[in-house]
Amino acid sequence: MKIIELLKDEKPCISCELFPPKAGSELQNALKIVDEISVVKPHFMSVTYGAGGTSAGQTVAIAKAVEEHGIPALAHLTCIDATEEKIDAMLQNFRASGIQNVLALRGDAVTSGVKEFAHASDLMKKIAATGDFCIGGACYPEGHPEAGSLDKDIENTKKKIDAGCQFLVTQMCFDNNILYNYMYRLLRNGIDVPVVAGIMPVTNARQINRICELSGTKLPPHYRAIVERFADDPQALMQAGIAYALGQIIDLIANGFKNIHVYTMNKPEIIRGIKNNLSEIAK
Repeated sequence: MKIIELLKDEKPCISCELFPPKAGSELQNALKIVDEISVVKPHFMSVTYGAGGTSAGQTVAIAKAVEEHGIPALAHLTCIDATEEKIDAMLQNFRASGIQNVLALRGDAVTSGVKEFAHASDLMKKIAATGDFCIGGACYPEGHPEAGSLDKDIENTKKKIDAGCQFLVTQMCFDNNILYNYMYRLLRNGIDVPVVAGIMPVTNARQINRICELSGTKLPPHYRAIVERFADDPQALMQAGIAYALGQIIDLIANGFKNIHVYTMNKPEIIRGIKNNLSEIAK
């Protein structure tokens, strides 16, 4: 199934993300995580893609396993250091594996020096020309760190839509007011494709500080206080992180923002806790 069909439905859509193991790690463990997550029936699952395509084969294997569970897979694909031949090969691999949905991303540059695709919009245009795939893209409620301004970032997002992007998934955001303001800005600029809100329950204090530093995402003071209070108690922080994320999600759904993407950090208990606590709200 193409994800755009799910996002246009009137019912809430709750999805989640997982990532392949690092080089040398066991693929079998990632497939076990797919098995565990599939039990709670997320509407779709996205599978990330390592820098420079380092986990490309595992991304395909995991996405294929997701599809075999009857859940649409959203396979990430980065382009910054890829040749056109490599992109063609990956798309063919997706087709052969029954993958119909692609999250097209620029990615972080490595050292190959290849510059055939400078922007995510270049990749989207390439994929759209095939006519085979549903194309998603990333967006940044607090602005991409390299954009220079939020207006410039939204201008770049418009280029993605013009290139064939059918829906957007936001970077993690911990303040719903920022999301609502961002939606207003998108609509004011003629961007009306479905937007999926990216929500990350914080379960590791050191990790979230690093993520926020790299992405430019702000952790609200009241949430930072929660994280710092339970930083040395993993189970308590897990509960607090899920509870905070649930509050965000319930507020979003109550205000008509029905498409939610949970960044699980490969922890099935996160999406399980969220889905179980939304059983009546999101039905």
